[in-house]
Amino acid sequence: MDYKLELRFQELVKELEKDFGGGLELDTILLLIGVQELGKGYKEFSKDEKVNLMHIAICTILEPYGIYKYLANDDDGWPHYKTINQLPNLKPGEQSVLMKEAIISYFEALEFIK
Repeated sequence: MDYKLELRFQELVKELEKDFGGGLELDTILLLIGVQELGKGYKEFSKDEKVNLMHIAICTILEPYGIYKYLANDDDGWPHYKTINQLPNLKPGEQSVLMKEAIISYFEALEFIK
């Protein structure tokens, strides 16, 4: 893995942990992004809702890569996406690198980190 990318990701995690507590992992950060994108604030979510929130996060962070395209929110306010391009076959380590790059880009776009 790219050392600079991992260092950058760990810096982001430290910033997020200031607000959300320690021990944040990739899945937890995706859940936070999903809650942010849903825009309804935090509440207790069911297991299925958490899976949907993570899907929203993945679609959101991979949209700039041309993988997904935002369509619209449904009547309940949940965003929906269309798959534009399939992800290439990636090894597990490569998937992690892509996700970390996309998460960093997401938080940079929000100006949460520089």
